[in-house]
Amino acid sequence: MTSDTAPGSSVHLNDVNMAVEDVIVGYFVKFWRLPAVRRYFHWMFLFLTLLGSLLKELDVVPQSYFSHRRNAINVYFIKLSWGWTLLLLTPFLLLVNSLFSRSVSFLGRRVCALLVATGIWYVCTATFVYIENVTGSCYETETMAVLKKEFTFKASCKQAGLHWDGFDISGHAFILAYSALLIMEEMAPMGSMMAVSYSALPRMALNFLYIALNLIVIIWVWMFACTAVYFHDLSHKLIGTVCGLSAWFLTYRLWYLKPLSPGLPPVRHLKGQKQHA
Repeated sequence: MTSDTAPGSSVHLNDVNMAVEDVIVGYFVKFWRLPAVRRYFHWMFLFLTLLGSLLKELDVVPQSYFSHRRNAINVYFIKLSWGWTLLLLTPFLLLVNSLFSRSVSFLGRRVCALLVATGIWYVCTATFVYIENVTGSCYETETMAVLKKEFTFKASCKQAGLHWDGFDISGHAFILAYSALLIMEEMAPMGSMMAVSYSALPRMALNFLYIALNLIVIIWVWMFACTAVYFHDLSHKLIGTVCGLSAWFLTYRLWYLKPLSPGLPPVRHLKGQKQHA
């Protein structure tokens, strides 16, 4: 038997879902618009690095699920953090900018910003691996009592079940800080998009992606704090954090303000644009 109320109920449920999404989006937009958040968000990572390292040295934070490297968030999210960032940020940028402007060149600038970010991620992580290789040695155990000179690279040393000791700049500190700041910058147009009129389906998709991006930022910040408290030496975490903050600052606070650059995401120009149906 087919219910006559099913189509209407489905429409009503969609309206409710959209209303809930709008409320959540509104709260996130208000948060990112707070002057203090925009001004101090990047400093939070330095603060967490220093405070977490101090707590680690004092050994006052008890071991927890997140102190184990094999915890699910570390394995399925942090190890693939750049992939998750691109997976959510790419469709968000394409959708928000297609609603803002139908210009291919305009969309290309935002895609170019992602390519620049990916290049920065690749160069920095490859550099960290290189530094750990050239500064390290292979030992039989973590006590570093027996040196294994036949292994000159970390990968081969680890594959043999041995212990590699080198200057291990925290890739987690770098990528989590950089990814969170990148997402913060590229989500900025959402506040203006709330005033633009467009159909229900792209609106729901945009809301979903925006909420997912905010949840990813929360995960990145939480896992950054866990990294600060449980892993690496202070110097390793500090250099990784500074690299992440520097990459963000040199692009979004310096280069992207110049004419020959991908430019900043559109925020204040939406009022003068034709609203898309």
